[in-house]
Amino acid sequence: MPVRLFNTYSRQTEVFIPLDPAGKSVKMYTCGPTVYNHAHIGNFRAYVFEDLLQRHLEARGYAVERVMNLTDVDDKTIRGARTAGRRLADFTQVYKDAFFQDIDTLRIKRASHFPAATEPRYIERMIAMITQLEEQGIAYQADDKSVYFRLAKFPAYGALAHLNLDELRPSGRVNSDEYEKENIGDFALWKAWDEADGDVRWDSPWGAGRPGWHIECSAMATAILGPEMDIHCGGVDNIFPHHEAEIAQSESCTGKKFVRHWLHCAHLMVDGQKMSKSLGNFHTLRDLLAKGFTGREIRYALLTVNYRLPLNFTLAGLDAARAALGRIDEWIVRLREHAGDAAPAAAPLAAHAEKFFASLDEDLNISAALSHLFDLIRESNAALDRAELSPAQAAALLADWQRIDGVLAFQRESAAIPAEVLALVEKRQQARTDKDWKASDQLRDEIAALGWIVKDTKDGPKLSPR
Repeated sequence: MPVRLFNTYSRQTEVFIPLDPAGKSVKMYTCGPTVYNHAHIGNFRAYVFEDLLQRHLEARGYAVERVMNLTDVDDKTIRGARTAGRRLADFTQVYKDAFFQDIDTLRIKRASHFPAATEPRYIERMIAMITQLEEQGIAYQADDKSVYFRLAKFPAYGALAHLNLDELRPSGRVNSDEYEKENIGDFALWKAWDEADGDVRWDSPWGAGRPGWHIECSAMATAILGPEMDIHCGGVDNIFPHHEAEIAQSESCTGKKFVRHWLHCAHLMVDGQKMSKSLGNFHTLRDLLAKGFTGREIRYALLTVNYRLPLNFTLAGLDAARAALGRIDEWIVRLREHAGDAAPAAAPLAAHAEKFFASLDEDLNISAALSHLFDLIRESNAALDRAELSPAQAAALLADWQRIDGVLAFQRESAAIPAEVLALVEKRQQARTDKDWKASDQLRDEIAALGWIVKDTKDGPKLSPR
């Protein structure tokens, strides 16, 4: 089956056909973090969705070259550096390092490229693009010495967000990196230096200054992936004005269609409300780890709702994620014990794995995909109970699971059982033999306090990490 994706630009679900004539390689650009603070779980919802997209395309045989930018100069980063009393590069490096730690915790694959806006080669490209736009009469330097994009020269502006610009009130030039749709106006390509920028400045044909946020992504994307790309992703809040501006800048410079498929992730809510520090429902990944949740549990909770639907994130949802992953873990252990060293042979339940991937072919329908996975778990467990699954068939199901987990990245990492835990398990077994149930329960709690769960089976106690 072909992969079908919802295109924000056309507002239709379309068959994905890459630009590559051989149909094998995919060029993908994903908007990364603005490194002025720790990324929050709303940001990570988008990054996890983009990771699922890449992994599924790779599972379907595509070679994905993905770029994720790091915005390390804009209004927010400069303001944060000034408040902290630090150089911009030193200030943003802290949050760059934290971001990479966080995506590793969430098992998000590293992109092929992580360009930072302040790298000299990209600053040079930004200046070159702005110069070209100025020569075409599309960019102009205003009285405030900043350089602006003349929207009147790009009639298609607003097509991605499906805005009718004639019905909106123009408000002149917009110097801020972000603005609301009521404030339509020529946006800044190059911002003239002022005192608030401190030592953040680059020389340019228009005087000292710095790039606008929008031109940064256009420059980095086209420098690495070329004038055209297959997929561009981001949150719905990026559609306007950021992605509209990217289209206008890039297509004005290259004369080619910038992006073939636009995919956008819906907002994340927390306990049914917009995430806000004032409401006390603002979570970074580190906040949730401090509450005792793991990266894979948070990943599960962020993945379980289709990317185009709003996700209501709750601590109860994380508890449910823990329970679901525990069910998967127990299933894998059971299959491994039954399979032993057997070579895989055709399994009667293999169709569920194919249905899993077929569901993801339909605009990443993760709810249906997970439903097929849990159908597979339920039916194979029942077959094991009835002694109707051979070791070779169990081995085949494990192979199917490895393919599925290549997309989900849920599998528990193997952990060596500490000697202290093993000693407590042995002591507990003796207590059970002696029918000292009180001591058995106390020892089980001690084992749990050390991060392990003991489960009694007909073949003896089985341990698993919490």
